[in-house]
Amino acid sequence: MPQYDDHEDEDVKVVDCNGTELKDGDSVTLIKDLKVKGTSVTLKRGTMAKNIRLTGNAGEIECNVEKVKGLVLKTEFIKKA
Repeated sequence: MPQYDDHEDEDVKVVDCNGTELKDGDSVTLIKDLKVKGTSVTLKRGTMAKNIRLTGNAGEIECNVEKVKGLVLKTEFIKKA
């Protein structure tokens, strides 16, 4: 019976649209205008998100942008600042 490691998410490598590795606390910039679901807010290209958090999923990060708290962004729409 195989044993599973509880810390598998630590080995996940999260990269931005250019292939640059991202880490907790990095700052990123949006490369495309994005509408935020459930609100009337549209985040413009060039908007910076500071102090990002990794989610354990290689394709997503969590951050706070402007007045939107706890926003989850796909890494294909961001680049490291």
